[in-house]
Amino acid sequence: MITKEQIDAWFADKEKLLVEAVSRLVSIDSVEGRPAPGAPFGPGPAAALKEALALAEEWGLTAENHEGYVGTADLNGGEDALHILGHLDVVAPGEGWTVTQPYAPKLVDDLLYGRGTDDDKGPVAVSLLAMKAVKDLGVPLTKNCKVIMGTNEESGSGDIAWYFARHPFAPATFSPDSGFPVINTEKGSLRPTFTKSWPAQADLPRVNWLHGGIRGNILPGDASAGVEGLSMYDIQPVARNVTARTGIKFTFASEDGVTVIKAKGEASHAAWPEGGNNAVTGLISLLCALPLADGDCKDALHQLNALLPHGDCKGRALGIAQEEPVAGPLTVAFSLLEITDTGLKGFFDSRVPLCATEENCLQPAKAAFEEKGFTFEAVQGAPHHVPADSPFIKTLLRRYEEYTGLKGECLSTGGGTYVHDIPGGVAFGCTLPGFDTHLHGPDERVRVSDLLLSARLFAHIIVDLCE
Repeated sequence: MITKEQIDAWFADKEKLLVEAVSRLVSIDSVEGRPAPGAPFGPGPAAALKEALALAEEWGLTAENHEGYVGTADLNGGEDALHILGHLDVVAPGEGWTVTQPYAPKLVDDLLYGRGTDDDKGPVAVSLLAMKAVKDLGVPLTKNCKVIMGTNEESGSGDIAWYFARHPFAPATFSPDSGFPVINTEKGSLRPTFTKSWPAQADLPRVNWLHGGIRGNILPGDASAGVEGLSMYDIQPVARNVTARTGIKFTFASEDGVTVIKAKGEASHAAWPEGGNNAVTGLISLLCALPLADGDCKDALHQLNALLPHGDCKGRALGIAQEEPVAGPLTVAFSLLEITDTGLKGFFDSRVPLCATEENCLQPAKAAFEEKGFTFEAVQGAPHHVPADSPFIKTLLRRYEEYTGLKGECLSTGGGTYVHDIPGGVAFGCTLPGFDTHLHGPDERVRVSDLLLSARLFAHIIVDLCE
C-alpha cells in the first residue's frame, strides 16, 4: 500500500515538469474548427490531442488516438476500474486579456495564465502526471486507470458520446473539470433558439443590425448595433442614463451614415450569469430607450426587453423562476442575438434545478415567446445526480480531506461536465474553494500549487481504486 509520504516525496521536484506540460498544451489554439479527416472538430483540437498523446507516451503511458474524437492514456493493461475525463478543446479567447496573450502561457508567481490552464488542459496534464507518479513508484495494480482526453466538450460533447457508444463505462469516473470538493449534482438545461421575421423597414430612425455574443454558453461581454437616423450626439445622453442603471458602457462611431454603438459589459460562464454583466441585454435597454420609428423591429426589441430584461438572471420575467436545496436556483443567460433588417435570431442558456419539469419550465417559456409572435424551439435536458453516500464519493472525499485539510462535501453546479451523461460520474478538481480562475473569460489562470496538490491527490485515488 502506498503512503501519502511516498507520493509527496515523488512530487517534491515536479513543479517545473508540470508547468512545462500544461504550457505545451495551452500554446495550441484548440477552438473548434472546420471538420477534416482525422480531425472531426477541426485542426486546433486535433493538434492539442496529438500533443497530449505525445506527452502521455513520453511519461511511459500507453496512448491511443481514437479517430480524432478522443485520445486515451492507460496505466496498465488491466480491466478499467477508473476513468478520468478531461478535454483539450477551449472556448474562444475573446478580448480583454492583460497579463499575456491567450495562447502564450505565462507564469507569474504561483499563477499560470492562458486559455485552457484551468479549462481543461491544466487538469488533463495533472491526470497524466498522477498516472506517471503511480507508474514510477512501482505500485502493483490489478486494474487499470484510463485518462480519456476529449476534443468537443465546449460544443456539445459529441466526442464522448462517440467514444462511449463503442466502449464500456468504468465502475468509477470523475472529471477534473469543475472544482473541489465533489460535484455530484449538475443542473439540467433549457437552451432555446427563437426567431422572428418582418419586412424591411424604410422609416427612420431604425436599427439596421445588431450582433451580440460569441457562444451559447458564455454570457456576452460585448455587443454592437447600427442605428440609422440618429447621430451619436442624439444617443449619448440616453446612453449615460442606461449606463448609470445597468453598468454597461457604450462607445460610438459613424460609418457610412450609420451610428455604430458598441456595448461593453463583463463576460462570464452562462452557468453563473450573475457573475457578469450582459452586454446584449444592456444594448437592448439602450435601443428601447431611443426614439425609434414604429415598426416590427422596434416592437421585437421591446418584447425581448420584457421577456429577458437586463439583470434578470433567474427567469422571473419568463415565469420560470424556481429553486430547491440540492441544485439551487434556475439561471438564465441571454447569450446570442443577431438582428438584420428582416428579422432576428436569438438564444438563451438556462440551467435548471432538479425540481424543473417541462410543465413548469419549457412550456411556460415557450408560451411566453409564442404569445409575442416568436418561433421557439427547445428540448429540456435532464439533470445529473449521484447519491452522496456512494462508496466512490466517500473515497474521493476521504482523500480530499487528507490532502487538503479542508472539509469534504458534495456540491451542485450549473455548469455541465463530461460526466453529465455517465452513470455514477462526478466532477472532482482541480480548483480549491474560493479561487477565481476567470473561467471562459480573459486572463484565465490557475494556481500551480492547486494543480500539484490535485496530482498528488489523484495519484492516491488511482491506487485506492485500481490496487
